[in-house]
Amino acid sequence: MSSKFNVQRSKAESDWLLTSRGEARGYILPEKLTELWFHTGTTCNLRCPFCLEGSKPGDNRINPITFDDAKPFIDEAMSMGVEQFSFTGGEPFVIPEFVRILDRALDHCPCLVLTNGTEPLLNRMEEVLPLLEKPHPLKFRVSIDYPDETKHEQGRGPGTFRQSLDALRRLHVYGFPVSIARQRAKDEDAEAIDRQFAPFLDEIGVPTDINIVSFPEFLTPGETPDVPEITENCMTTYHTEKSRSGFMCDYTKFVLKKDGEMRVYACTLVDDDADYDLGSTLSDAMKARIMMKHHRCFSCFAYGASCSERM
Repeated sequence: MSSKFNVQRSKAESDWLLTSRGEARGYILPEKLTELWFHTGTTCNLRCPFCLEGSKPGDNRINPITFDDAKPFIDEAMSMGVEQFSFTGGEPFVIPEFVRILDRALDHCPCLVLTNGTEPLLNRMEEVLPLLEKPHPLKFRVSIDYPDETKHEQGRGPGTFRQSLDALRRLHVYGFPVSIARQRAKDEDAEAIDRQFAPFLDEIGVPTDINIVSFPEFLTPGETPDVPEITENCMTTYHTEKSRSGFMCDYTKFVLKKDGEMRVYACTLVDDDADYDLGSTLSDAMKARIMMKHHRCFSCFAYGASCSERM
């Protein structure tokens, strides 16, 4: 277990456990592992300025994973009762062995893939189709930032809106479950925004009641915005035992590759902070208390933000 949990703590370790005012920091103490996430790497075919991972072509902040990287964690996760594997990037379909990794994971439980739905996926559809025959379902969440072609393409580039709609259409026609990820504006009418996707979904023959997952502004890696600090008192005053169990760090872990080594992080939103590196195995990672220190923790605390989409 990391030295930050020892009695004798350095100044940095005290920052992990205490807020700037010296109050006990809020935390989650995981009791289960039901969903395991894999980061396929920060390389991507797009260069979106708002990307919370800072992904772009050739980026190597988080290294691309291989089948041999992923297999031990798939096997360990199954021994711990994991019920779903989920994958994000970067763009997973730029990773050469990604379909092989999916093929292995789908032998064991359902899988979710987050994708931008553009050329890397469209070009590999023939590889993806046989995955329909696996014993467990594969769901795709396609990023369509706004129900507005111009606004979407301001961030993702010309032609990407229609490409993503085409990917959504083709996946649905083939029989894969699908959903949408979009950007969330402050104080928006979320239901009204979701309804604006209906004409586009009707146009491509996809049910208008598919799940639409919206995300607040997470900023890019390494940014440190001024957000309220979360204390132990906050976690018990504003959250119940039930609502705390809905935090992703209670039931998920995030596997990724940095500097050539596979590591386990607390969740999908904190891989830019080494304090959330919990070790090299899932069993070690489950021993760690997860402190609500990262600025993205506040999005989970205040808005119920979650990358999870259990099937």
